[in-house]
Amino acid sequence: MTSDDAGGDRATGVSGRPAEPAPVERWFSRGVAGIAAASLFSDAGHEIATSLLPSFLTATLHAGPGALGAIEGVSDALVGVSKLAGGPLSNDPVRRGRLASGGYLGTAVATAGIGLATAVWQVAILRALAWVSRGIRSPARDTLLVSLVSRRAYGRATGLERAGDNTGALLGPLLASVLVAAVGIRSAILFAIVPGVLAAVAITIAAREARRRVGTPVGRRQLSFHLRELWQAGLPRALAPAALFELGNVATTLLILRATDLLHAHGRSLTAATSLAILLYAAHNGVAALAAIGGGHAADRVGPRVVFACGAAVYVAGYGVFAADQHAWPLLLVGFMMAGVGIGFAETAESTVVALMLPDQLRGNGFGVLGLVQAIGDLGASLVVGVLWAMVSPTLAFTYAAAWMLASLLASGLLRPRGPRTTADPPTG
Repeated sequence: MTSDDAGGDRATGVSGRPAEPAPVERWFSRGVAGIAAASLFSDAGHEIATSLLPSFLTATLHAGPGALGAIEGVSDALVGVSKLAGGPLSNDPVRRGRLASGGYLGTAVATAGIGLATAVWQVAILRALAWVSRGIRSPARDTLLVSLVSRRAYGRATGLERAGDNTGALLGPLLASVLVAAVGIRSAILFAIVPGVLAAVAITIAAREARRRVGTPVGRRQLSFHLRELWQAGLPRALAPAALFELGNVATTLLILRATDLLHAHGRSLTAATSLAILLYAAHNGVAALAAIGGGHAADRVGPRVVFACGAAVYVAGYGVFAADQHAWPLLLVGFMMAGVGIGFAETAESTVVALMLPDQLRGNGFGVLGLVQAIGDLGASLVVGVLWAMVSPTLAFTYAAAWMLASLLASGLLRPRGPRTTADPPTG
């Protein structure tokens, strides 16, 4: 029995009696839990290094902010390209488990290796390797995830994985602050190997569960981007709202900087303003984790289009808070929480749409294209918002970002998966 058959309706008997009720679907399994745990551990590990990277480059290696910007910009671009490359590789059920396990392990080793670096160029190479590993594993992880559940549970499974990722983003900076005080910057970065290896173990368990569930196919699938098939399936049309959303999805570091400036201008010291802004950011990640779980359940019940539209609408309101020239931390907290709800809803809905509309042999490619769209959009959003902020004002910058979110809300009607449906499939909104 394949994953799409799991939890399906029972057939009506030949006697003409009403069909028996569908059995209660058990979508949560060891494999699903393993993938969520892998996202949690891996994100916690690389967030430890990310939190300490600015101080490591400037205080330890005596580099400037230009080096940090160049390293992060190139690494972010490599994530999108490697996600696209990982799509065809993850289409093969024989390869995808090894690709996911190797990607998580590669991210862990390269990230922790930054703690051994003695020159900026070494940091740049290790960061790039970590982000390439992170990107190339993503389609394999997402394809593994949907192979473990029926179509009616794609949203819930995706939401749980996104919740694990956001929880890791919450734990990583907290761990970094404790570790750096106890053992110093280098040793704290080296510690990132521990959650990273745990992530590789967790995804390996999930891959074994997937092989047990769907079996081992005969032969291997041809490596191809399948661009014509993706076009015919309607992927460009479905991802148009997602592209508009990502063009307004600015890096959370810009939200932290905006909050820090507003809080500092109100009379707080720079240290106090920075600490408070980081706490507000932690609340953002916590809310994003809860929103991903709730959004996943809602996507299975009312459809991913509705969940995506709600995420975009909440983001418009959240950016309004950051655009305003006000200094009250409770209002900034509301803005961070709105952004958390928005990203938790939208990312879950985007992945669910791809999973619903594409067959197994195309899903890896679909997830790869989605990853490329997200990476390019996020890079463009942060770049333009940063320029508008520096040349005009932060109010105009966040108004610009809100306009893209509003455009994605208006275009959300295009986000309808058109894959084959059965009576058991959820509505598409």
